[in-house]
Amino acid sequence: MNLFQTSKSKTNSAKIREIKNWVYQHLAIDPEIPISVSQLQCHEPDCPPLETVIAIMRTPPQQYKIHQSIEQIQELDIKQL
Repeated sequence: MNLFQTSKSKTNSAKIREIKNWVYQHLAIDPEIPISVSQLQCHEPDCPPLETVIAIMRTPPQQYKIHQSIEQIQELDIKQL
């Protein structure tokens, strides 16, 4: 059983770019370091139905989870990471 799977809903690529720009800006990340933004569904009990995972591919990699869909994320959410 796959407890996490990529959400089938289409995500807005402009919104993903906006989130990445906020991450680079507010976490002071070198623009050469790749960032991944993924929206996942969770099927475990007491888990929110959707979460957004932000992975920063530095050494060691960093990962942040926001318990909202990509479309719901605002700049303040990124500032609070």
